[in-house]
Amino acid sequence: MRTGIGYDIHRLIPTIKPKGIFLGGILLPCYFSVQAHSDGDVLLHALVDACLGALALGDIGQWFPDSDPKNQNRKSSEFVKEIVLKIKDMGYEVNQVDSNIFLEEPKVAPHCDAIRTNIAQLLGTELSSVSVKAKTMEGFGPIGERN
Repeated sequence: MRTGIGYDIHRLIPTIKPKGIFLGGILLPCYFSVQAHSDGDVLLHALVDACLGALALGDIGQWFPDSDPKNQNRKSSEFVKEIVLKIKDMGYEVNQVDSNIFLEEPKVAPHCDAIRTNIAQLLGTELSSVSVKAKTMEGFGPIGERN
């Protein structure tokens, strides 16, 4: 058994028209966009980093560099699918995912079931093996201050 820990953060940019952000491959409608090279899905980026870390294979930036034009606006679900193939090629599988999302808005809790379902499908694992928890920072720090 191997364990990996992943983390990611991106700046949210306020928008005049509703645009939305991706979390766990699910679009959450809101008046923000994410400053990122790919689709900016912080949950899937952290998941990729956790998987790579568990197998000592580096990090998301080494596998999917922002200097590579093919990663511009790329869906983070494609990163997950590629890493899952690598995991399987090495004789491993993802057994459990426990994730925390820290975000003031949009509210994530109403979308947790859809996010869990999508992550389980991407990983080829049981829904009961995926946990997604939504938290706020209660106005503290860059996330709480909406920076």
